[in-house]
Amino acid sequence: MKISEKLDRVRPAFSFEFFPPKDEAGVERLFETVAALARYNPAYVSVTYGAGGSTRRLTVDLVKRIKGEAGIETMAHLTCVGARREEIAVVLDELREGGIDNVIALRGDPPKGQTTFVTHEGGFSHASELIGFIRARYDFCIAAACYPECHPESTDAASDLEFAKQKVELGAEVLVSQMFFDNEHYFSYVERARAAGIQVPIVAGLMPITNLSQIQRFAALCGSTLPKPLVERLEAAGNDLEAVQRIGVEHAIEQCRGLLERGVPGIHFYTLNRSPATVRILDALLAQ
Repeated sequence: MKISEKLDRVRPAFSFEFFPPKDEAGVERLFETVAALARYNPAYVSVTYGAGGSTRRLTVDLVKRIKGEAGIETMAHLTCVGARREEIAVVLDELREGGIDNVIALRGDPPKGQTTFVTHEGGFSHASELIGFIRARYDFCIAAACYPECHPESTDAASDLEFAKQKVELGAEVLVSQMFFDNEHYFSYVERARAAGIQVPIVAGLMPITNLSQIQRFAALCGSTLPKPLVERLEAAGNDLEAVQRIGVEHAIEQCRGLLERGVPGIHFYTLNRSPATVRILDALLAQ
């Protein structure tokens, strides 16, 4: 089923992001995480996509396996990094033949060791180009990324929003936000998006905090900010990992409650292939 349809029918719509593990042991752990989260009836799960051929292959295999074995709707990530149009078409053909109905089209980050994105010969420079290519040839439900606090490479909020609008005009049916830690960033973005004519569902993306240095690194890479009072609480916890995780879970629960109360169409958890923090958050929400 297409995710755009599920978001119309399922409330609350929770979803989870995973990445392809590096070895078979990692795959086993991933499916343990999938099993732990399956009981929360996710609207869908997504699997990220790397620049290397083996990672692409694993993404395709994982989305098909999760849908086939766990019975959960899946969404495959697809990026412009290091691939010609013909190579991307081969991946899309295989996804379609494997019964996958959903993709999220992204430009993608520069490969490891590079600081800027370089368009591959015969490939795409922007997610909007990839979206137009997919929509012209396939019937997938296409999702795209949006940035409540602006993409790190954007010059300003207005141009950033215009890029999101282009994605929708070219065929994106759902927007999934980058992580944020203050709900007002999300709601302000939604308000501006609606004023600009963007009417598709805007799913809120959250990453539970389990490690301060790690989340600060991720936040810097994706243009997200951490509220000062939250950082101060985490810093005060020092090396007490359990305390850091408790604070992170408490903050995420508060965020989720605020989002749900104001009618968010879905919450997408960036899990890093681990379930404990997300399980604690969902248990607290569903116990209400």
